[in-house]
Amino acid sequence: MAEALRRVLNAGRAAGPGGDGAAGPPLLLLGAPRSAQTSLLFAAALEAAGEGRGPVLFLTRRPLQSLPLNTPAARDHWRLQKVRFQYPSSVPELLQLLASAHEAPGPVPSLLLLDGLEEYLAEDSGAQEAAYVAALLLDTAAYFSRRLGASGSCGLVVALETPKEGDGDAPHLTLLQRYFPAQCWLQPDALGLGRQHCLRASLESGQLSPRMEWSVTFLPNGEMTVTTWPTQPSKPGPDKKGPSAGSQSLTLVCDNLSGPQCSLDSILTSGTGADSKT
Repeated sequence: MAEALRRVLNAGRAAGPGGDGAAGPPLLLLGAPRSAQTSLLFAAALEAAGEGRGPVLFLTRRPLQSLPLNTPAARDHWRLQKVRFQYPSSVPELLQLLASAHEAPGPVPSLLLLDGLEEYLAEDSGAQEAAYVAALLLDTAAYFSRRLGASGSCGLVVALETPKEGDGDAPHLTLLQRYFPAQCWLQPDALGLGRQHCLRASLESGQLSPRMEWSVTFLPNGEMTVTTWPTQPSKPGPDKKGPSAGSQSLTLVCDNLSGPQCSLDSILTSGTGADSKT
């Protein structure tokens, strides 16, 4: 999961349950448009790539147009080379890729990421199709975990864009939540000033794990500042604000936000980018 994403939000520190190297439960990363899901997924990929275990498999319908450029992890060519991109453009291609994962050569992935699940589900609105995609994602991660054996398990994080508030729920969200016991919600934070873009990230790992929350602020220059709040045993009310427990500063380029950007193709041609297998 979720442990790599949690370390991103805690500036590289393991936090609470699951900080012993376990991948944690499968996670849904949920947020409205412009909620930086792709940026956070990629940051989690770089975090996992630095663990020294298997590579990271990053699935998305189309190549990324920009990468986080100013973090130490993003400048680490070794980490970038361990992120393997695949671009299934349709549900049949996605299912075929997952079904044939056991045939893929090379090291076993330690983290499986899927960006833009809502785009795949838009092709077929049936609940049966959504359940099949979710089940195959879980089966693939479980297969990778068995292959990894004593060296650890394979995490699974899936990003699902939700409609804006008041526009209804994401397709089959209730069904998907049964497959993914952990969820991280990204919500707009009204505290943003000027051109700052602020989000509230709320992580619920399921079972008995406490809820964790962060305030994530993207500055115009692409810097991402994360402020953690004390652990909450239950969902706080709308008027409940916790004092800051500390902050860490990272520099990321958020998808669809202002800030320094660079084409992925230019990075690949310079020999410093991530693998772009198709």
